[in-house]
Amino acid sequence: MKRKIVRIDEEKCNGCGLCIPNCPEGALQIIDGKARLVSEIFCDGLGACIGTCPRGAITVEEIEAQPYDERKAMENIIKAGKETIRAHLEHLKSHGEINYLNQALQFLKEKGMTQFEEQLEEKASACGCPGAAAIDLRAEEKHTHDELPGKFQAKSELRQWPIQLRLLNPHAPYFNDADILVAADCVPFSYPTFHHELLKGKSLIIFCPKLDSDIQYYIDKLGEIFSSNSIKSITAVHMEVPCCFGLVEILKQALRKAGKQIPIDEKTITIRGKMLEG
Repeated sequence: MKRKIVRIDEEKCNGCGLCIPNCPEGALQIIDGKARLVSEIFCDGLGACIGTCPRGAITVEEIEAQPYDERKAMENIIKAGKETIRAHLEHLKSHGEINYLNQALQFLKEKGMTQFEEQLEEKASACGCPGAAAIDLRAEEKHTHDELPGKFQAKSELRQWPIQLRLLNPHAPYFNDADILVAADCVPFSYPTFHHELLKGKSLIIFCPKLDSDIQYYIDKLGEIFSSNSIKSITAVHMEVPCCFGLVEILKQALRKAGKQIPIDEKTITIRGKMLEG
């Protein structure tokens, strides 16, 4: 069958092992100094391991692979203890994998472990480092800041976390059916009305086309975001300096890789914080 599964680039992988704790299913192991996918049936293809790889060596691709087996994965997971079980269940729930979640809960019931269904409502870390865990902020009620005399009043328009491309999960729910804003790192610091004028109503991706050396990784990562989701629009905003214009070319290559034709609304910000016309 054809399905999504993780792929590990051996040239990029340095064998640090940071991905291993974030794969409670037991699909990954360090073998001969490299992270390896040891069994397709244990990989759910949801990419919990991606955000913890400092080298960008892990991606998700759609290939011919053996079907994922939730029950066999649970046999590995329960060996790791209660916290790993809880993290796995939250992981499935956050990705909307209700079928797999029900299979996991049924497996636990058969083992006499019925406490986890009640604990699902508890807030728990689903994907490793709390700073990289995908958080959808769209459903939270927006409030303006309390009135402070003499202070500028504004509110955040940020709809998700994280925002840095290297940390993003391409399958996070806030990318589907979304208007996406792709911004060079310096733009939010340079443009004073970034939140209100550019970010409002959009999901955000940031990276630096000049200083980030592994551009091919960014093309691949963006390509996966575009191919895995229904994207309504793409706005690209970069600085006026020549090295920043590469952001748009990276987006074009990513769209070609994804086989998508989505117009890019390009905007340029001057180093004095103005938006250029045209």
